[in-house]
Amino acid sequence: MRVVTWNLWWRFGPWADRQKAILAVLRELRPDVVGLQEVWAADDGANLAEWLAGELGLHCAFAASEAPERWQRRIGDDTVGIGTAVLSRWPVVERAALRLPAPAELDDGRLAFHTLLDAPGHPVPFFTAHLNSGGQASAVRREQAAALAGFVAGHGRGTPFPPVVTGDFNAVADSAEIRLLTGGRAALRDAWDHADPSAPSGTWGGGNPYVANGPVPGARIDYVCVGPPGPDGLGRVRAVRRAGDGPLDGVWPSDHAAVVADLAGS
Repeated sequence: MRVVTWNLWWRFGPWADRQKAILAVLRELRPDVVGLQEVWAADDGANLAEWLAGELGLHCAFAASEAPERWQRRIGDDTVGIGTAVLSRWPVVERAALRLPAPAELDDGRLAFHTLLDAPGHPVPFFTAHLNSGGQASAVRREQAAALAGFVAGHGRGTPFPPVVTGDFNAVADSAEIRLLTGGRAALRDAWDHADPSAPSGTWGGGNPYVANGPVPGARIDYVCVGPPGPDGLGRVRAVRRAGDGPLDGVWPSDHAAVVADLAGS
């Protein structure tokens, strides 16, 4: 099973050209399931995730942010919403969204989103989330990571396939936020542990022109995490790498690179 997570940088920059580049990357990857963050949805009914799903022949589930106002002020357009989405080769038979906790001055409606996928043999509990950004928001992210861990514990059972948790967590691998997910209640495993140690790992910064003064060689803040493998190694990570980490016909798809993980199973 091929899993992708990608922050699509909402409606920032040359979004119409970027939309085409995003599709080209996903079409080449041929994923089974994709967790998407910063997905735009316009008042006229247009929705980036739904458009991608239609082009790729995938099912789509979308959770809209309840507080898009801070985002809208950044582009001066209150007709475009933001949310989190899952694209899946298999039908989505359950879904639930959790608004992640944040103080009022930092609350911009970020979500954790759960879907149960009707994959052959074993339903797959799949999650994607977008934690707060900013170097001063570590305490907020820790609270959000704890909420995400509880959300996974509550929705990730009842099937032999381990929970798959993806997203832009805005935190590096040795941070307290990530340790809450990989060493605590959720007992998740960072898929990047199975990457080629010599492979570039940064998913944000690293020369991306949309990230002014970003970290070099880049910070790894986007994740695919998986619970302990099920029977016969079900859900075990086989390989992981980046994608969408350069320009296509001169256009960078997003300010983030995608993470691609291949799992044993469905």
